[in-house]
Amino acid sequence: MTLDGFRRLSPAARLLVINQFGINVGFYMLLPFLAAHMTGLGYGAAMIGLVLGIRNLSQQGMFLVGGTASDRLGCRPMIIAGCALRVVSFGLFGVFTSLPGLVAAAVLTGLAGALFNPAVRTYLMHEAGDRRAEAFAVFNVFAHAGTLVGPLLGAALLALDFRLIALVACVAFAVLTLAQIVVLPRREHGPQQHSVLGSWREVFANRRFLMFTLALSAYFGLYNQLYLMLPLEAQRVSGLTEAVAAVFVVSTVVGIALQVRITQWCRRRWSAGRSVSIGLACMGASFLPLLLSSPLLDAPAAGEPGWGVVALACVPVLLTTVVFTIGMAITNPFAMELLPIVGSERLAGTYYGFYYLVSSLVAAAVSWVVGALLDVAGEAPIRWVPWLALLVVGLLGGAGAALLERRGLLDRAGEPARDQGKETRR
Repeated sequence: MTLDGFRRLSPAARLLVINQFGINVGFYMLLPFLAAHMTGLGYGAAMIGLVLGIRNLSQQGMFLVGGTASDRLGCRPMIIAGCALRVVSFGLFGVFTSLPGLVAAAVLTGLAGALFNPAVRTYLMHEAGDRRAEAFAVFNVFAHAGTLVGPLLGAALLALDFRLIALVACVAFAVLTLAQIVVLPRREHGPQQHSVLGSWREVFANRRFLMFTLALSAYFGLYNQLYLMLPLEAQRVSGLTEAVAAVFVVSTVVGIALQVRITQWCRRRWSAGRSVSIGLACMGASFLPLLLSSPLLDAPAAGEPGWGVVALACVPVLLTTVVFTIGMAITNPFAMELLPIVGSERLAGTYYGFYYLVSSLVAAAVSWVVGALLDVAGEAPIRWVPWLALLVVGLLGGAGAALLERRGLLDRAGEPARDQGKETRR
């Protein structure tokens, strides 16, 4: 089904999908091993956390700027510039060992992501026409595949030299940049009616978009737990660091195998708004197995635990991972379809950028709160509290999306759409 969906895409959309696979291969080939590389260089955990935090902040903080630039300069130049900048930034990771050099590489890596992430999604949105959810489903499958291949390739190269990882990643992004220059068609973008500040004021004044963004920020708040709470719990109950890899493998395989089928199934039965609402609720409900089992499962005693014990202890984590990934697969393509509807196709990049900026800030806050709850709960019987908090986040996000759907605010004829100007209705 994925191949059928891929063949239905336009040539430009196919390139964007392949491009996302390559971007994820290059990114996950290097970033997961950066901490180990810096440890080998003699840096402590605080400095490693600083570099990784700066990379994240530089990307999140510039999402709105990158999205606005794609509206005004065109998506194609921003995609090309972002990939070219990744060539430079990943090269710096391989060349520099000093803290200023690593910080510079981190800043440029984040800026590159802020340039091409909104631009890629805006271009694909325009290119997909009335099959946006299906196009983003295929897009997600290729992204998942890149997320799976990247770390495997990086681990193999790390056995030789981290600088080799940086070199191969640079080559991958250079090939992508060249392919986009040669193959990716230019898209016409009309003149903007307002200044940059005027465009931002339009976004801030769009109340239904702000409500939609607040509801959907639950998606990113929960998505971050794939890298925080689920790996921590897998390692805690199994006593093995290898169990962390199982979480990512299961999530990636489920995403690759089921994403397109889930999107098609939802399309036949539900509206886009209802799919988003159910998907968010599903992501929240996925933490129920851990809410029930976490207080009952202690960390294994010192010594090598038996594989039977490990497998049994990991069942709730892996069950949560499967249901969680299904919830993501339901939510994401339809959220991408709805964004230009509750926002504006004329300013799609700006709306995408603002959406990702707000969502990333909410995700950071949710992760901090859940982490603090985990520290307080510890190994006590109240260890279920963090999982309850995540369940509530998902249910609140789903309820918010359901309320917008019930009020008709996720339709093109929604009340705030008339405030967007004539250009929006064309």
